[in-house]
Amino acid sequence: MKNKKINVSGTDITIVEYHDSDFISLTDMVKGFGDDTMIYSWMRNRNTLEFIGIWEEIHNPDFKGNEFVTFKSQAGLNSFNLTPRKWIEATNAIGIISKAGRYGGGTFAHKDIAFEFGSWLSPGFKIYLIKEFQRLKDDENDRLKLEWNFQRTLSKVNYTIHTDAIKENLIPAELSQQQISYIYANEADMLNMALFGKTAQQWRAENSELKANIRDTANIEQLVVLSNMEMLCKRGQSRIYSGYAECRQHS
Repeated sequence: MKNKKINVSGTDITIVEYHDSDFISLTDMVKGFGDDTMIYSWMRNRNTLEFIGIWEEIHNPDFKGNEFVTFKSQAGLNSFNLTPRKWIEATNAIGIISKAGRYGGGTFAHKDIAFEFGSWLSPGFKIYLIKEFQRLKDDENDRLKLEWNFQRTLSKVNYTIHTDAIKENLIPAELSQQQISYIYANEADMLNMALFGKTAQQWRAENSELKANIRDTANIEQLVVLSNMEMLCKRGQSRIYSGYAECRQHS
């Protein structure tokens, strides 16, 4: 899990990335209002149960709906109590997680559920929570764009190195310009096939509406691998399939 923090109304709130989703610490959220017993009180509420149960039905194919129905029938009774761990263990829920440990432990919820909990604590608190969360995501997106632009520029620079290696190793002087162009395209498509599983021509046929090429749509990880493969070509490995395993190790 990757930990991040935001500050909402003077309270530091931890956010963890779990299964490609953001989970916000409910334990941190209640610090300005009380203690963890507020989470238990919130979970005993029938409206809360409706919300987190429907969320699980939408997002969790392994959710135990029968247990959810049982809890919902008991909601409102003085004897009814529900903790995050009890909810998770009984229903196989994924929208709330409970982490043990003095540092970094506590109850975390998917951002959808955490925002709902924020409303229960205070409508104003929820507004500031959403605002700070969005600021965090905007900052992350800006950093990703900068990193992507850097890696795309690097791959373009390395492509020149790649073509130089092809010229030095694969192109006899007696070939025509058309034959030379074919060799360059063929070698480039060896990289494309290794990384994307398709040639540039196949990609263009599938994405004729886009004004870009196959490498312009690569993610950061793919661009890093691409740059490494292009550098391998410079070291005399122009035939990418023979060097692909080493390339993966270098990336």
